[in-house]
Amino acid sequence: MFLMHDDIPPGSADSGWEEYFKRLREHGAFEGGSAIGGGACIRKDGASPPIAKHLTGYIRVTADSLARAKQLLPSNPVYEAGGTVEIRELPRD
Repeated sequence: MFLMHDDIPPGSADSGWEEYFKRLREHGAFEGGSAIGGGACIRKDGASPPIAKHLTGYIRVTADSLARAKQLLPSNPVYEAGGTVEIRELPRD
């Protein structure tokens, strides 16, 4: 999973998404994604921490290794704008 951070100038990654998603589909790696809006952290007991405001979107990709996932980053608008894209593994059954 790619988690896009909010560490680029506003508007600098507004374009290029369709081309990037097309590239991921051509590689058979695209599994979906979305922008992430506001929200809340909720705990049953005790004080909840604030939400992680630096996360602005996610993309689920298929990759057989971290190295392969890194190869899928070029043309990602956030990555290309100099921003941070966090890569996380999702456990599979």
